Amino acid sequence: MASDTSKRTRALRAWMITAPVDLFAMLAPLVVSTQYWRGTIFLAGLTVVIFAAGGLYHARRHVSILDELPSLCGRLLASAAIVAIIAALRHESVDYVAGFMRMVALAAGLVIVGRVMTRSLTVFARKRRWVEHNAIIIGAGPVGVELARLLRRYPRYGLRFTGLVDTEMPTEAGAPPLLSTLDDLDKMVDMVEVDVLILADAVVPEATLMEVLRRPSCAGCDLWVVPRLWGSHAQGRLPDHIGAIPVVQARHTMLSGPRWAAKRASDIVFAVLALALLSPVLVLCAMATFLDGGRGVFFRQERIGRYGKPFQVIKFRTMRPADEHESQTNWSIAGDRRIGPIGRFMRRTSLDELPQLWNILRGDMTVVGPRPERPYFVEKFSAEHPDYAMRHRVPVGLTGLAQVSGLRGDTPISDRARFDNYYIENWSLWLDVKVLLRTIAEVFRGGGR
Repeated sequence: MASDTSKRTRALRAWMITAPVDLFAMLAPLVVSTQYWRGTIFLAGLTVVIFAAGGLYHARRHVSILDELPSLCGRLLASAAIVAIIAALRHESVDYVAGFMRMVALAAGLVIVGRVMTRSLTVFARKRRWVEHNAIIIGAGPVGVELARLLRRYPRYGLRFTGLVDTEMPTEAGAPPLLSTLDDLDKMVDMVEVDVLILADAVVPEATLMEVLRRPSCAGCDLWVVPRLWGSHAQGRLPDHIGAIPVVQARHTMLSGPRWAAKRASDIVFAVLALALLSPVLVLCAMATFLDGGRGVFFRQERIGRYGKPFQVIKFRTMRPADEHESQTNWSIAGDRRIGPIGRFMRRTSLDELPQLWNILRGDMTVVGPRPERPYFVEKFSAEHPDYAMRHRVPVGLTGLAQVSGLRGDTPISDRARFDNYYIENWSLWLDVKVLLRTIAEVFRGGGR
């Protein structure tokens, strides 16, 4: 069962300690002088962004300021150089720029001091088990057994070993018994209140392992992986280890926490701006739809969104279905003769989907995500393709990676599911921007249905 400490510290993450201290250190020179307050505030924000992009707010198992110092100094120099160039362009006075750069140097020094303090505090708190997170090790081979021994002996890694999980009983002498089998991993995660999963040397097909790790309970955990080749680590990341065993933190298999907050914020900004800028186009589309088929400009249909919850998607009507059964079960109407010239133009240019901006603002949808589908087809495809239901870890989207990759209309559902899951597991704001740019290109080419 979970310890009292692990229950109290479940919500605690590395960035909650380091980011506020970094920000405070960057703003501290304002106490000395407020002459450069604009530049100081800009420097603080820029530095935090550069640190976040460089992974300096990610959790680490082996905490050491000496490991982080080269990356820390390099990113401090980068942010200082950007601010120095801007200051030189805006102010011709050499004395002003020199004075400002002295404040920048003071702020950078305070950041390093702050990092030394937070790292020392983290190690101190971990060693006394004031901060710990429950961990399950996947794999009962030699590596898994050694990791279990290290976590029980050295609390400095901040993990409380709660058990091994594998498909077979461990063969190592003195190895702890299995907590459960791999099939029951999600149940154990909930029962033991686990925050961290460590993938060691489980002998199991990759497809089976991924199916287990994508389950909601497991997907909410931090995932650490022991590289297959010892001594290797992901390029561009700071090396990390438990004892002498290298570990790499894998990307989350679902959007949550700060990543989800950033995506939701970008959705709101995009939807508000798009609705404001495209309001004349929306009015023209509504008028054209009315002239083409009379009343009933908007078409509402039930779709399945995040976590399998239904919602009403809104579109401009391009055709009237014969009845509700046809509306829910007809896969494609691309060649239907009931679609008039205006409706066909709106579908080809995707103008019929503009009202979904309201769905995005409401939170039913996101700008970029998996295609929203009807309940009948979600049930059908989920039964035929095991990865299909995993798409609903995020809200469905106005556009998506699968759509701009040519997977529209009568294309394999398995390919769509793979593209959608790839997008979810490799999400970034820049990936959203790329999909949007490719979507705009598709609209101008008339590549819609």
